[in-house]
Order: sequence, then structure tokens, then C-alpha cells
Amino acid sequence: MKRIGIVILILCACFGAAWGQQPAGTCISAWTEFHWTNMERWNPCEKVLNVNNVGSLSLKWSYTTGGPVGSSPAVASGVVYVGSDDNNVYALNASTGAKLWSYTTGGPVGSSPAVANGVVYVGSVDGNVYALKAKTGAKLWSYATDGQVVFSSPAVANGVVYVGSHGYNVYALNAKTGAKLWSYTTGGHVPSSPAVANGVVYVGSQDNNVYALNAKTGAKLWSYTTGDEVHSSPAVAKGVVYVGSLDYNVYALNAKTGKKLWSYMTGGGVVSSPAVANGVAYVGSDDGKVYALNASTGVLLWSYSTGNELHYSSPAVANGVVYVGSWDNDVYALDASSGAKLWSYTTGGAVEFSPAVADGVVYVGSDDGNVYAFGLK
Repeated sequence: MKRIGIVILILCACFGAAWGQQPAGTCISAWTEFHWTNMERWNPCEKVLNVNNVGSLSLKWSYTTGGPVGSSPAVASGVVYVGSDDNNVYALNASTGAKLWSYTTGGPVGSSPAVANGVVYVGSVDGNVYALKAKTGAKLWSYATDGQVVFSSPAVANGVVYVGSHGYNVYALNAKTGAKLWSYTTGGHVPSSPAVANGVVYVGSQDNNVYALNAKTGAKLWSYTTGDEVHSSPAVAKGVVYVGSLDYNVYALNAKTGKKLWSYMTGGGVVSSPAVANGVAYVGSDDGKVYALNASTGVLLWSYSTGNELHYSSPAVANGVVYVGSWDNDVYALDASSGAKLWSYTTGGAVEFSPAVADGVVYVGSDDGNVYAFGLK
């Protein structure tokens, strides 16, 4: 099947190191994996939606799968890739929502796809990591982990796929062949999605620790012990690792040493993964609030209360707007500077996982079984 759409390249001002793996001076209008490509869940390339027009968002389309959608969408080359609890990975036309293809795994797909070099990488509750051809959905390879669940979302860097498993391991797989390059065993399940920056893999574990591993060898560089399980996926920005814990805290750790720089206690467990943009860390909590914290000091800048807990839903930040879902069935757009609500939409179920924002469109899944796309008329 012919791929619908093309990658849209936009010339932008140079954002330097904040772009992570992006070449300086080039913006790619896409959201290719859970962390975006800068490991910060911040899309600096979004130029369509802003604080002045996001209140006019309306439903462009919705696509109904056969189960709750607990996977965060990936967007690349005019296609939306997303998993569902009906065991399938879907490729949908980003403009119309039409199904291009689907691939059936052996279990629910709560892992968020990562798209790189024409390949879609995703985990399944059947314990496998899959590599699928982005154009057709044909399976290129699969790797069976030693756990029963791969809820972790893959990160792809330098020809390697990094992913966690409920078998206590973090894996590094050859992106072309699926061959295991290394694995590192933690003391608990690894639902956290790895972040890769400057040759280091950062990931949390249910053994209460945040780990920093050598990306080439898997050797442990450091670990930091929190007061409870770490389901949250780290964000890495300007030499700092930001991550949440079920001990109610958000932590900022020195990326080189693991030394704690600050922590901020919310009113609930922090499973949500932080987003970092323009000197602010944004994160959700099971207390139902979205928090904006000074990234350098941890001082609270603002908080916004939704109608229910924010569990796995992690903020996405783009062009001065914070997007997040809640178990109150709503997806929200908040002013990144003040926390003021700019827009919300009520779906038919809990919005458990995380939005993606690309080229003026917000994509998100819901427990009502639908994938939603919102844009301007």
C-alpha cells in the first residue's frame, strides 16, 4: 500500500542542543516516539497551534478500534501509528483517519510505537518487541523478551532499539535484525520507557530505582533510589534527568552522577512522565493535577486540577501549550505559562495515555476504544 503523505520539512531557527538528535536548523513536523526525539516530550517544531487559536480546536476524525487505546500515538510521514488493547497495531491516515493497515500481536498493545528509518517498533503484552514495515505493516522481526509483558515504549537511537520488559530487564536490540546487543537486569518490572541522551540510557524500574546505563554496553553508570516504584519515563534536558515516583515525588537528578538536585512532592503517585520545555518541567499526578515546576529549582509555578487522576497520561508541550489527558475522560490544552485552561474535549472513556502534537493536529487515544484527531477548521 502506498504511504499517504510526506515528511514536511520546515526551516526553523536553531534550537541547538535542546533538539537532542535533530540536526541544527531543521524541524521535522512529526512525533515519532513517546519522548519525541529530544527525550523531553516537547515539540519545538509546532508552529500552527498556539495559545491564541488552540481554543478553536475541533474534532477532525476518530477511528474506532476493538478495545481501549492505552498507547500514545506516533506520527510520521502523514501516518498515525498506535496500539490498542484489541491486540493490534494500527496505521491511520493522519488527515482522514482511514485505516492503512493493522498488525495483530498476541496481546494488548499498550506500548507506544517508535518510528525510525521506515520501521515501526512496538512492544506487546505477549512479551514480544515487534519491528514492522511502516508502509505495509509487514513484520520484519520480533524479539521475545523473558517477561510476559512489554508495556515500555521503545526508544531508537543510532541503530539500536532500547526497551524495558516486565521480565525485569532493559534491552538493547539491533534495529535492523532484532538481535540482542545487551540486556541489564533490574530488581523489578520495567514499564518505564527509556530515554537516550549523550550515549546514556535512562530508565525507571519497579525496584524503586532510576538507572543510567551505558548505551553501547549496558554497564550501569549509576542508580538513584526513590521511595517507591518508578513507572514514570525519564525526560532528559540540559544535563538533568526528570522523573516521577509512586512516592508522590518528582525528581531532578544530575544526568552524569545521579545526584539529586531537587524533588517536589505532589499529592499522589507520579506515574506520568515529565515534559520539559523552556526551563519548565510539566508532569501529572494521581492527585488529578498537572504541575509546572521550575526546571532548575523545583519551585511550583502553577498547578491545574482535572476531574480525576492523571496516571500514565504524560504532558506533551508544543508552542506554549501543554496537552494532557485525564481519567475524567477529557483531554486538555493548558497555557504553558499560567496553567489556564484553553480547551478541553470529553471522550467516551478515560484518557489514560498521552497526546502527540504534530503539524497543527493533536492525536490521542481513549478507553472508549477510539483514536481522536483534533485540528483547526
